[in-house]
Amino acid sequence: MTKKTGQSFMKGAAILGVAAIIIKVMGAFFRIPLANLIGDEGMSYYQTAYPMYNWLIVISTAGFPAAIAKTIAERNAVGDYYGAHRVFKTILKLMAAVGFVGMLVMMLGAEWVTTYVKNTGGYYSFLALGPAILFVAVMSAFRGYFQGLQDMKPYAFSQIIEQFFRVGLGLGLAFMLFGKGLEFASAGATFGATSGAFSGFLIIFIYYQRMKKKGALGDIDNKLPNQPEESEKEIIGKVMKIAIPITIGASVIPIMTMLDLFIVMRRLHDIGIVEQANDLYGQLTGYSQTLVNLPQTVTAAVQISLVPAIAALSARRAGKEMNETIEAGLRLGLIIGLPCSLGLVTLAEPIMKLLYPMQIEIASSTGSILAILGWGVLFLSMYQVTTGILQGLGKQNLPARNLFMGAILKGVLSYTLVGIPALNIRGAAIATVSAFACASILNFVSLMKIVDFKPNWTKIFFKPAIDGAVMVVAVKITYFIVNKLALGGFGVLNAGRVATVAAVAVGGLTFLIMIFVTNTLTEEDMDMMPGGSKLKKISRKLSFRKAV
Repeated sequence: MTKKTGQSFMKGAAILGVAAIIIKVMGAFFRIPLANLIGDEGMSYYQTAYPMYNWLIVISTAGFPAAIAKTIAERNAVGDYYGAHRVFKTILKLMAAVGFVGMLVMMLGAEWVTTYVKNTGGYYSFLALGPAILFVAVMSAFRGYFQGLQDMKPYAFSQIIEQFFRVGLGLGLAFMLFGKGLEFASAGATFGATSGAFSGFLIIFIYYQRMKKKGALGDIDNKLPNQPEESEKEIIGKVMKIAIPITIGASVIPIMTMLDLFIVMRRLHDIGIVEQANDLYGQLTGYSQTLVNLPQTVTAAVQISLVPAIAALSARRAGKEMNETIEAGLRLGLIIGLPCSLGLVTLAEPIMKLLYPMQIEIASSTGSILAILGWGVLFLSMYQVTTGILQGLGKQNLPARNLFMGAILKGVLSYTLVGIPALNIRGAAIATVSAFACASILNFVSLMKIVDFKPNWTKIFFKPAIDGAVMVVAVKITYFIVNKLALGGFGVLNAGRVATVAAVAVGGLTFLIMIFVTNTLTEEDMDMMPGGSKLKKISRKLSFRKAV
């Protein structure tokens, strides 16, 4: 791939990836003390509102940023900055209307949903989350615009500010309202999302105004000669043609979560698990799923960066560059997703004991759930990357179809497996992993069919697999040795925590070393990354590769 194209993709992925890590670290400072404060029951109230909220957010926003980004990237690639900006202004009006409707649905449907799922304690959490939908919808239009410009800084900064207020205000309100009852404490925590959405919108709006005043958005006031001006109706129609399949596809994941809400709780009741049903559901969604979401947000950064990069290359008919970008995206997805997946599976129970010291009695059951869900990280990473590629190619209907097929599989497996007493809640985890495995494989098959792309199987899959296998061995050895050595001085529980931290650190370092040893991360990749020249010098000094 050319240096300019590679830098746009790699730099964007790096910026959003760093932002995702910061966001998740802040999220950990939110979810972990929150879970320790309000326990299983409170987390159940907190989580009950999110499936419907996430679904409405997807319906309101999911397809539009990618659709805006693809349309703007294509127009900017041929110098039509006026047309690109007009697309943004038109969709911004639409998003404000859609967000307002979503807010009303969330708030007016609160009583019915909480009554139906037999978790009325989540009612106030529904009300607290409602206004967030409006702000997120409007903010998504701005994010899609900057994504199309391949300028990920405002996108990333607005995410960080959003999370900062979500964590700070949400956790503060949870502590303040704890004395009034778990229902109100959970609602206070969810209101953090609303304050965060408003703050993120405000930041990206200010950035947009400054960029516009500086003239940094291109010639947005003059259309190209002989370029017909489309009506707002035509613009909406074109964007909707892209956005609707993406929205349908993206809505499948919240629907899968809602399947857990509607199926799992009732199936647990069917097999006689009544009093513990809320607790088990909280362990699945409030504990295990939280950890699985960390790597997913980082690989989402790769997906977001791939959409405009592939769209621009497709518009210029740069086939060779596009194939190289596809391969780089797939490798990057595995480099991120594989070690995270293997780490969660290998250290599932120790990680739970480390993160939730005040809920130590449930570490074993949540660990068994995480040991299954951890595999889903790998498949979800590959699904996200291949989805970004397909969306950039204008084949946004394929990921939607493939994930829908995965969701059908999940529904069948959830109903069947949760109904097996020996599996119970773990059946839902198995169903989730199976759904993502199905969708990611179908995505890859679709990509192979529509693009003349011949993957380098060794570079994309085999080398990361070797790196991961070595990492797992290092993790197991480190945990065993450190745990034995620390028993005398720290006691059983604290020795396990020390061993877990050591094993995670050694595992991460081992995988990093191995991607240089096996040349999984190539020098061309480093050239395209921010600070890549320094990274090459370091790797050569460490003698992991010969100087060329």
